[in-house]
Amino acid sequence: MDSKMTDFTRQRITMVDTQIRPSDVTSHSVIGAMLEVPREAFVPPDMREIAYAGAELPLGGGRAMLEPRSLAKLLDGLAIRPAEMVLHVGCGLGYGTALLARMAEFVVALEEDEALAGEAESLLAEHGVDNVAVVRGPLREGVARHAPYDAILIEGAIEELPGALADQLREGGRIATILSEGGTTAARIGHKSNGRIFWRFLFDAAAPVLPGFAVEPAFAL
Repeated sequence: MDSKMTDFTRQRITMVDTQIRPSDVTSHSVIGAMLEVPREAFVPPDMREIAYAGAELPLGGGRAMLEPRSLAKLLDGLAIRPAEMVLHVGCGLGYGTALLARMAEFVVALEEDEALAGEAESLLAEHGVDNVAVVRGPLREGVARHAPYDAILIEGAIEELPGALADQLREGGRIATILSEGGTTAARIGHKSNGRIFWRFLFDAAAPVLPGFAVEPAFAL
């Protein structure tokens, strides 16, 4: 193991010990995945030295990679089980997908930015993540052909949940995202019951609103 790889391994352990565990993340599968997946491999090349900083990292085009703490707490709230099928909306460069792949049976990673999708596909393959499918398409439309999903992670903020995504969640399934509404922004988890999504607060968080998830302003005369 070269010194640079050893350094990143040390940073990964420090990230978990100083950012993840103190944030009430108790899931062994989440902590284990974050210790194993090399975050530095899934960030833009010029940001590898700050891959483990406790901040979101810009991906270009108004997109950002969530800070480790927020992503870990969203995953903790979803409580993914080994036999589940998960939809990852806004996979970016694939870091969250690689984490999910260690927890779920299969992950469908949706990305509408062609450059990000292509890079995510290459990085996931390079790191031996073979229980995923990267799908290109509008984020707000989901991927109906693989539905229903046991869980959905929307990696970014939304102002509204499109009906298409709600429909693709299995009855009894969970969906996690950062919801911006009424002037407040917070991470929330939704549970689907009788065809409806019931949301509860997870933690305070903020992130850029993903493409297609902003509420259209009402037309005024």
